[in-house]
Amino acid sequence: MSVESPRLLWLLVLVPAAIVGYRRLLGRRTARRVELAAEGLVLTDARARPSWRRHLPFALFSVALTSLLVGAARPQMSVGIPRREGTVILAFDVSNSMLADDLQPNRMEAAKAAANDFVAEQPSSIRIGVVAFGEGGFIAQVPTDKRSDVTAAIDRLSTQGGTSLGAGIFSSLSAIAGEPLVLDEAALNDDLADVDIGYYGSSAIVLLSDGENTDGPDPVQLAEIASVAGVDIHTIGLGSPDGTVFDLDGFSVATSLDEQLLTDIAEATDGAYHPADDAAALAAVYDSIDLDIVTRTEPREMTAVFAGLGLLALLIGGALSLRWFGRVG
Repeated sequence: MSVESPRLLWLLVLVPAAIVGYRRLLGRRTARRVELAAEGLVLTDARARPSWRRHLPFALFSVALTSLLVGAARPQMSVGIPRREGTVILAFDVSNSMLADDLQPNRMEAAKAAANDFVAEQPSSIRIGVVAFGEGGFIAQVPTDKRSDVTAAIDRLSTQGGTSLGAGIFSSLSAIAGEPLVLDEAALNDDLADVDIGYYGSSAIVLLSDGENTDGPDPVQLAEIASVAGVDIHTIGLGSPDGTVFDLDGFSVATSLDEQLLTDIAEATDGAYHPADDAAALAAVYDSIDLDIVTRTEPREMTAVFAGLGLLALLIGGALSLRWFGRVG
């Protein structure tokens, strides 16, 4: 147990001071009774010790004082809190093709808006991270339950370069693992069963992309690795399958949504593909995550407990004193 205001614990010296004062008061009362007995003014034996009833109210008052003073120091106790938790990585395609305007105002801004809506609807038991990928992938925000950090990371994303869906998936797996994973590309070309990155259940990747893959590694192979690791991938398609042309630095660039590739990636992990205009798509991701029960140690302030115990002891002591002696104290 710890306290937030340790200096207030010095007030506990009032407790032994009160005990000393109480003993002196008893001593004076006993001496006075002896004097009165010697003069024949009392009929009882004044030198006899008071019964336990005499001391019980004061003992309760002492307990009350101690408890209230400790409570004033704001004690805290570490408590194991079981909760159901999961991790979702929002993996954003930030390649130049995301500037196409077949979604308004463009694919990138549509992806950000959909992701921010998803973040706002998730319970605190879901930790959310952000990965950006173009020709490579990087973690823009490690998984956290601080929604403001997640939305800030999403808002900072900007477009550049080509697209490697495989790099985006692998960077997302690293974010889930909480450490950089090493990709054995030789094993990818040989036997995927030899690729072991660990197991990360209660996790999912939401891949927001137009599916135009321009660089390795093979995203479907990476999806199969994710599946073995217990991670579902849900893909959100951005753009039109019919394609469009947009201007990039004075050049006309043709681009179209590759729904088939995004579907193959999702199906490799028992995830699902959704077009971006499916309002229920992102909301359905949370329902698909098999949450784990995790016990986390969290500090809990115990001020109310100590204050309650102190007031209870004070009330009981006062009630007993009134009943037995007709006064408080």
